[in-house]
Amino acid sequence: GSGPAGGAEAAAPQLTERETEVLRLVAKGMSYKQIAARLGLSHRTVQNHVQNTLGKLQLHNRVELTRYAIERGLDD
Repeated sequence: GSGPAGGAEAAAPQLTERETEVLRLVAKGMSYKQIAARLGLSHRTVQNHVQNTLGKLQLHNRVELTRYAIERGLDD
């Protein structure tokens, strides 16, 4: 890869605790509705967290998000 040594890992974006929590549940294959019920949030709030996370991680959809989470062991 191009760029300075150390790669993207060093500059990993900071997700909030809640965003990480939502990310984990998405990685487990839960629907936004299930996640909302589990965390006591509205469906819209869950969608907002996912959108924020996608933006921070520069991903485009839930499939990429799930892959990202699994690569980092967040799906266990």
